[in-house]
Amino acid sequence: MSGGRVEEDEERTRQRKLEEALEIKSLRRIVSAYLNYPEASEEDVKRYERSFNRLPPAHKALLSHFPLKFERLRRCISTNSYFIFNMLQAFEPPIDMSQDTDCCDDSCPDHAHDDQFCCRGEKNANDHLFSRESNVCACEPTSTSGRMCCLESKQTCCPEGAVDSPKASTINKEVENGVHHDPAHRNHDQHPEEKEVTDKHSGHCVSDCNGNDCSSSHEWLEPSLQMNVPLVDVDKVRCIIRNIVRDWATEGQKERDQCYKPILEELHSLFPDRKNESPPACLVPGAGLGRLALEISCLGFISQGNEFSYYMMICSSFILNHTQKVGEWTIYPWIHSNSNSLSDSDQLRPVSIPDIHPASAGITEGFSMCGGDFVEVYSDPSQVGLWDAVVTCFFIDTAHNIIEYIEVISRILKDGGVWINLGPLLYHFADMYGQEDEMSIEPSLEDVKRIILHYGFVFEKERTVETTYTTNPKSMMQNRYYAAFWTMRKKSTTEDPTS
Repeated sequence: MSGGRVEEDEERTRQRKLEEALEIKSLRRIVSAYLNYPEASEEDVKRYERSFNRLPPAHKALLSHFPLKFERLRRCISTNSYFIFNMLQAFEPPIDMSQDTDCCDDSCPDHAHDDQFCCRGEKNANDHLFSRESNVCACEPTSTSGRMCCLESKQTCCPEGAVDSPKASTINKEVENGVHHDPAHRNHDQHPEEKEVTDKHSGHCVSDCNGNDCSSSHEWLEPSLQMNVPLVDVDKVRCIIRNIVRDWATEGQKERDQCYKPILEELHSLFPDRKNESPPACLVPGAGLGRLALEISCLGFISQGNEFSYYMMICSSFILNHTQKVGEWTIYPWIHSNSNSLSDSDQLRPVSIPDIHPASAGITEGFSMCGGDFVEVYSDPSQVGLWDAVVTCFFIDTAHNIIEYIEVISRILKDGGVWINLGPLLYHFADMYGQEDEMSIEPSLEDVKRIILHYGFVFEKERTVETTYTTNPKSMMQNRYYAAFWTMRKKSTTEDPTS
């Protein structure tokens, strides 16, 4: 073997190790954000208490119920933490989390490891719109490098039957047969407010009032592997809790009716003949916590969600693969904002999840989730002309370059295939101060539609949909979007795409 070939092999090996180290570091940071949730939330409560204690006695007397409210907040935080830690216990990392990551410390800036997830809708004081933000089955959780985690090369994600995907097929069968993991440590009859977080600094264990522990069998949850993360990472965890309401709670039904229902009705109308032996294939990029992809599957489509964010994938996998019954878990999604509350009872109200049992929802065989960057995964040649429909909901503005998204969608659709989109243009990488190299192309809706026509689409339907996004329905502040909703059809390749 020539010296040049040896050097090339060594460089490929070095690059692969670097990517894997970045992957591990990214996932550790996200897991650490989840694990830091109770401690960061406790600091918030202590801050509230310090402010209250600075009041003069006469003013304290007018808010004499505040100390009790602070204790109720702590119980709510404990219940949220119980859900989070059970979720992490069920998560199986696709890579060895105990590996050394020193090789990536000096080779890449910190923001390169960030999970690009951003909170829409209601914002906390520390939120900054700089990134964004399951399935009953999952190919693999997501990758910051754009490739499928745990694989030596990029693995494409295809509807079942199109490309052999043993991993996805195995998980699909698990779901269809109703097989679930039932952690022995769960006590489903325990009153949610009696669950307490214990020993936060030593293994992040959770126990209920009967002393039943969530024993940590995962070495990657050990304190020695945890990282100190900025508060903005913990804010992403709070955003996930609000996203759970949108996708998996009865309280989120109104938003789902606003956003998902028009899409589902359009799919039902456009594909009236959904035969069991040959159902149409629908891709859902930016699938988030997986509800829309599941609903599309229940309509009779081979549905595949695609999601980049580990924050989302860890949570969606838990809800879709590990929940045993409707209303199994209780969370308190609105406790982290004291602003615009009509009453303390509104702010501290519990929400039960999920509102349906995913594995019993009537999914179509082939439902799957593919983790990874949309452009990286679906630019694979095997994806060309593979999909009957692509559905994007609050997704296309997550791009660094929206033209690239449009180009990929056009390429992967069959001739005559449809693209249904609903969402705004809140470009997620706009105004990213301090990161001069962060690319962000931000065309107007008029420009976007012109570009879409250039890539061989024709408009069939177009209107505006008024909607909210992860908004507290009982808040005095309701942020509303006037989202673009359209149905496009891809022209035949025999037609002139620019005509």
